Amino acid sequence: MDPDFWHQRWRDNRIGFHRDRVMPLLEQHWPSLGLAPGSRVFVPLCGKSLDMAWLAAQGYRVLGVELSQIAVEQFFDEHDLAPTTRESPLGTHFTAGPIEIICGDALALDARTLTDCVGVYDRAALIALPRTMRDAYVRELQARLPAGCRGLLITLEYPPGEKAGPPFPVDADEVRRLYDRDWQVEQLERRDILATEPSFAAEGVTALHTSVWQMEKRHL
Repeated sequence: MDPDFWHQRWRDNRIGFHRDRVMPLLEQHWPSLGLAPGSRVFVPLCGKSLDMAWLAAQGYRVLGVELSQIAVEQFFDEHDLAPTTRESPLGTHFTAGPIEIICGDALALDARTLTDCVGVYDRAALIALPRTMRDAYVRELQARLPAGCRGLLITLEYPPGEKAGPPFPVDADEVRRLYDRDWQVEQLERRDILATEPSFAAEGVTALHTSVWQMEKRHL
């Protein structure tokens, strides 16, 4: 999936993946991480997620990364924020209060940029990537997060072949294959959500579950 795919989705406003409310699973499970207020939280492939505003409201500093400038600008506009901007080799940095979003390629971020991110929240990044790209995402990008970093990963599961992603199904075996080397992962919850996602049923999906994983980067 090349960048043009996502740019076109945002230009066409085909953003069914965007939620018009904060993710309830974030509200429910984030406090269990015990991250101190003021900690910096990394949100990869963040779009214009309301979850970033929620994290900021809880007292966290947020670092998002997003390919689409349309998404970034809409996030700040919709929250009545006037960001300052600066350019770097990573892209354009938009900053307002405790929220910074880098408009650029997530895989280009370096360890120095992520060094103070003691939290990570992935609701829509891993499931947005086909299997061929997930290894690079985990082994390269998330490997640059510091040891001890804690966070939440939210995944979807549905029978392969019943729907063309994204979002793609990522089951428990795939999560462990990707993360077990560098991260301690624990499945906190798995729930059936087919009845609340009519668009999936309309595409012929016969079973749909979401899982919440707690993650902690190992000290290697």
